[in-house]
Amino acid sequence: MLSELGFESIEEFIAQVVPSSIAMSQRLEAILPPPATESEVIDELRSLASENRVFTSLIGTGYYGTVTPPVIMRNVLENPAWYTAYTPYQPEISQGRLEALFAFQTVICDLTSLQVANASMLDEATAAAEAMALTHRAFKGSDDALFLVDKKAHPQTIAVIHTRAKPLGIKVELIDPLAPLTKSEFFGVLVQYPDTFGAIHDFTSLATEVHDRGALLVAASDLLALTLLTPPGEWGADVCVGSAQRFGVPMGFGGPHAGFMSVRVGLERTMPGRLVGQSVDADGNPAFRLALQTREQHIRRDKATSNICTAQVLLAVMSAFYSMWHGPDGLRRIASRINSQTHRLAQGLVAGGFDILSDLPRKSFRDGDDALPSHVGRSRSRT
Repeated sequence: MLSELGFESIEEFIAQVVPSSIAMSQRLEAILPPPATESEVIDELRSLASENRVFTSLIGTGYYGTVTPPVIMRNVLENPAWYTAYTPYQPEISQGRLEALFAFQTVICDLTSLQVANASMLDEATAAAEAMALTHRAFKGSDDALFLVDKKAHPQTIAVIHTRAKPLGIKVELIDPLAPLTKSEFFGVLVQYPDTFGAIHDFTSLATEVHDRGALLVAASDLLALTLLTPPGEWGADVCVGSAQRFGVPMGFGGPHAGFMSVRVGLERTMPGRLVGQSVDADGNPAFRLALQTREQHIRRDKATSNICTAQVLLAVMSAFYSMWHGPDGLRRIASRINSQTHRLAQGLVAGGFDILSDLPRKSFRDGDDALPSHVGRSRSRT
């Protein structure tokens, strides 16, 4: 190979390829300390970890403390059979992982009331940017059409959307989704439900107007909130994205967290991600397999729907098992308790003379509450 390229040695080739400003003048052995044993490395890591100071995080904006059930911690997060799993290309030896991912998709479809969900994405912000690209691909109008984003979406979501839009030549405009929409042409609208300040709005009329103008509506949602709120698919969202972090996934210093995307029927061929389906094998027995994987670089390369080939499979599996461990009623109880505590905190802040950025709810959302606002529904999770 060197001869064909016209070089006498590998050193000569490297000198031509690697800039001298970054090329190492010494071998690694002369720079690195002597190798350490496994026990020595563990001791050093423990020493470094002991310097951490753990505080209560109040960052919010899609990042919330959660409890990972010990049964999931021991049997999934700490189990090499799960945490080293990669894409299940060989279904005959991957039925367990495929079934777990199928359960994840089922949870997402149930809570969002949209018919197709993928087998996880990187995080909520990335999923929102991919939803923008999806709506752009599906749009039949002008290339100059805008993508409108709720100004009360999570700040990291807005930032990633701007970053992704630039190379795609997409113009992004921040809006108040409760105000009249721009007269300019747009291909998609993204709303945050609930928004980054905790406010919950009914976007039914917005969905109607967006569809009347030939565009698609994307909802960035909180899965735990969707156990109590009317699912986006029921009030007209075409796409729903978000993070599964609240379903038992540790915050992990900000990530990674399994993102999700679900779409209505008709958009599944243009969505990014791997889709797990249930079929039958040669003997007629139920079997799981990858039904669709449109975004993979190794399949479509430059024609892929996305070149982000990172799916947080381990964390998606954890969140699916978290849903099954608690069940629909357990998830609703957790959500109701969080809402009740938030309500009491808001009342206390208002009584102390503070202003809060979202309207104080009249009362907590509880099971059997007949006075729920119209946008608070009964999620029909079957998981």
